[in-house]
Amino acid sequence: MTPKSTPGAATDVTTGVTAPPPAHTTTDAPLTTSTTSTTSTPSTNSSSSPSSPPSSPSSSPPSRRWPHLRADFTASIVVFLVALPLCVGVAVASGVPAELGLITGIVGGLLTGLLPGSSLQVSGPAAGLTVLVFEAVKQFGLGTLGALVLVAGLLQLAMGALRLGRWFRAISVAVVQGMLAGIGLVLIAAQLYTLTDAKAPGSGLANLGGLPRLVIGTAGSGAALAAFAVGAGTIAVLVLWPRWKRAARILPAPLAAVALATLAVFALDLPIARVEVQGLLSSIQPPGGSDFAQLAGIGAIGTILAFALIASAESLFSAAAVDRLHDGPRTNYDKELMAQGAGNTVCGILGALPMTAVIVRSSANVSAGARTKASRVMHGAWLLIFAAAVPAALGIIPVAALAGVLVHAGWKLLPVRDFVPLWREHRGEAVVLAATAIAIVVTNMFEGVLIGLLLAVAKTAWETSHVHLEISGLDAPAGEPIQVRALGNATFLRLPKILDQLEALPHDREVTLDLSGLRHLDHACATALTTWSNHRTTSTNSPTPDNPAHAP
Repeated sequence: MTPKSTPGAATDVTTGVTAPPPAHTTTDAPLTTSTTSTTSTPSTNSSSSPSSPPSSPSSSPPSRRWPHLRADFTASIVVFLVALPLCVGVAVASGVPAELGLITGIVGGLLTGLLPGSSLQVSGPAAGLTVLVFEAVKQFGLGTLGALVLVAGLLQLAMGALRLGRWFRAISVAVVQGMLAGIGLVLIAAQLYTLTDAKAPGSGLANLGGLPRLVIGTAGSGAALAAFAVGAGTIAVLVLWPRWKRAARILPAPLAAVALATLAVFALDLPIARVEVQGLLSSIQPPGGSDFAQLAGIGAIGTILAFALIASAESLFSAAAVDRLHDGPRTNYDKELMAQGAGNTVCGILGALPMTAVIVRSSANVSAGARTKASRVMHGAWLLIFAAAVPAALGIIPVAALAGVLVHAGWKLLPVRDFVPLWREHRGEAVVLAATAIAIVVTNMFEGVLIGLLLAVAKTAWETSHVHLEISGLDAPAGEPIQVRALGNATFLRLPKILDQLEALPHDREVTLDLSGLRHLDHACATALTTWSNHRTTSTNSPTPDNPAHAP
C-alpha cells in the first residue's frame, strides 16, 4: 500500500529524502531541509577532515538560527499597517476611546500571539463585536466593560480547559454567516450616521428607519456633505486600491485610504470631526468592585455569554479559514480557545475591548509570507511603539474616514455573492442565514443568534426525520392482511404524514405494521402508532355495516 502525502513537508518513501515544505508552511520552530538520506554518526564526525570542524550552535549564521526572521518581519509590518486603522475604527464605532482598540490589538499580538493554538492567525478588536460592545457600554457604562470582558475571558479559558473548542465546529455555518450578515447590516446602518458626523438613533431598526431623515439632513448641511465626501472617498479608495497591484504590495488599502482622507482634510481644512485622543495610559481603567457588582443581573450575564460564545465561534471559524490558506500545522482548537480566553482576561483587566481572531489581518499575515508566530508578536510590538511614541497622530484622523473603513468592512460581512447559489442548492440553509440576520437587526445580537441556532436545529431535525412506508398486499384477496413496513427515522415532526398514510388504507382489511426497519422511533410516534394499531384492530374485528365478515 502506498502512503498518502501530507500537506506539510513531504517525505520520499523510496529514498527517505525530506523535501522542502511549501512556501506558506508554518511552524513554531525553525524548519530544516534534508538533502541526503543518511545521517551523521559520532564515528563519522571523528573521522572528518581537520579542515572541517564540527559546527556548533554558537557558530551558526543568523540565517540558520532564525531562518524565517526576514519573512516574519516583513509580514509583521504589513499586519501592523492593516491593524492600525481597524483597531482605531472599531474602538470609535464601539463608543470607547480610540486607545482601547490599540490596547486590545497590542494584547492580541504580544500575549495571544505567543500562546499555542494557531500559528498564523492574528487577534485584535473585531468589527463583529462592535454592535454588542456599543450596546454593553450604553447599558452598563465604560467601567463595567472591563468586568464583562474579564469574565468572558475566564469563561473561554474554562471552555478550553474542558476541551470544548472542537465543538464550535458543530455550529451551523448558515448561523455563523447569518450572524456576520446581521452584524454587517447593523454596522453599516450605524456607521452611515458617523459618515456624516451625525449621531445614530440607537438600535438597528431605529437606525434603518432614520435613514431617510439622515439623507434630508445631510443634503441641507455643508459640514455633513463634507464629512460624507471624505467617508465616500475612503470607501472608493478601499475598493480601488487593491487593483493597483504595485501600490497594494507596499501599502495596505485601509491605511492608504485613511492616510489619503487625513491629508485631504488637513489640506482643505474641512470642518469635520477628528478622533479624540486621551493617551494610552490614561485610557487604561481596570474595573472596580462596583463594576463587578453589576454582573449579577440577567442582562449582564447574557452579555457575558454573548461575548464568550460569539468571540469563540468567530475565532475558531477564522482559524479554520486560515488553515485553508497555508500548508503548515493545523490549529489546535482547544489551545486556541484558551489563548483567546487569556487575551480577553488581560483585556478585561485593562478595561479594553474584547478580542477575537480577525480574518482580515490573518489573511494579510499569510499573504505577506509569514512563517511563524513571530510575525503576529512583532505586529503587537509595532502597535505598542506607535501608541506610546506618537499618540497625537490619532488626533488628526477624521472620524468619517474610519466610518468609511467600517462601512466597507460591514459590506464584506454580507454574503452577497454566496446567497443566490446557496438558495438554489440548499434552500433551508439560506432561510436560516436570512432569518438569523433579520433577527439580529430586529432584536439584538444574542437573541438573534439563539433564534438562528433554534432554526438550524429545527431544520436539521426535519431533514433527518425521513420516514418511508412500504405498503404491500393491497391487491391480495380480501382475507389477506396488508403489510406495512416503516423505514427511516420516525419523529413527531413526521407523525401527521405517517398517520395520514395509515388512515388512507382500506378500513375493511387487516393491517400488519412492522416497525423493525426504523432507525429511530421517538416516544410521540411510538405512542401514536400503538394507539392507532389498537384502534385499528378493534374497529376491524367489530361488526359494522361496512365489515359484515366479522358479524356474528
